[in-house]
Amino acid sequence: QIATAADYQRMEEARMIALTDDMRQLTALAIAAADADILCLQEVESLEALHAFEFGYLYRMLGEGYRQKYLVEGNDSRGIDVAVMMRETTRDGQPIEFVGIRSHAGSTFDAMGLYDPELATTEKPHDRIFRRDCLEIDVKIGGRPLTLYAVHFKSMNSPRDERDGRIATMPLRTAEARAVRRIIEMRFGGREAATTKNFIICGDMNDYQERLVISGMPRTGLTFTPVTEERSALDVFSSDGFAENVVRRRPVEDRWSLYHAHGLQQRHLCQLDYLWLSPALARANPDAVPEIIRRGQPFRTPFPPGQEVELFPRTGWDRPKASDHCPVVVELELS
Repeated sequence: QIATAADYQRMEEARMIALTDDMRQLTALAIAAADADILCLQEVESLEALHAFEFGYLYRMLGEGYRQKYLVEGNDSRGIDVAVMMRETTRDGQPIEFVGIRSHAGSTFDAMGLYDPELATTEKPHDRIFRRDCLEIDVKIGGRPLTLYAVHFKSMNSPRDERDGRIATMPLRTAEARAVRRIIEMRFGGREAATTKNFIICGDMNDYQERLVISGMPRTGLTFTPVTEERSALDVFSSDGFAENVVRRRPVEDRWSLYHAHGLQQRHLCQLDYLWLSPALARANPDAVPEIIRRGQPFRTPFPPGQEVELFPRTGWDRPKASDHCPVVVELELS
């Protein structure tokens, strides 16, 4: 029995603290399982919050930390930003040297020459392109250069007129992808020159080029049918080989990083989280196949046959969980 409103408030506060701690532990477990030297992160509230999470959770789990942390405030009104964390050395002892950082949060459609009729219904020419940012970070690993472009593209939230959310928001994601490509080409002196450099475009891009459509019921059996989309904002990167989605080196039914469900009629697994390698980096790593860390998914996520994993302890049906998204990690050699 709860005697007073104050007692109820204290009980709710304790419940939320416990749930939040569980979620942070699960998120840290997923990051620790990736064991990456460099992490590109989305939905980071602040550098202070990132410091607290890294020290309070990751450091305790791994016994070593990510001492290099970089974040620039972006455009999201909720105050969530993209960030990068790095170790001081790679697992094999090569130094990771920070060279420089640049935010592109202030880039506008007209300044980048990207305004078009598709955008006119929701955007103005002087509006900022990126809903969060494109964070450009230069590093040297063992003395060899690498440029990271950390992004978090526009979500697929449905508009109020009940149009398909993915289609309705695609013009903005397409503009974001075009802007990232233009930033890279301008940085390196054109498309051809850019293809010879070491760069990775990484992050939650909120779009997919293919998905596994789910039908059936768990009791009688589920089927997972691959479907290729006619259009995606990510065609900007792939259509002419500007960059390679390295996750496509995995089997078609094993590329997903997120489960989406809207009732029984709309269920699919898809890839929203990407590592796009420059042609030079892809050529230098022909046998590199990324790993997708799925142990932080909630129990409601259906796994195709043969892909089942042991979920982290204390994972719930929908929550707590590490995230809706799965970390994607790949080991690369730099030339």
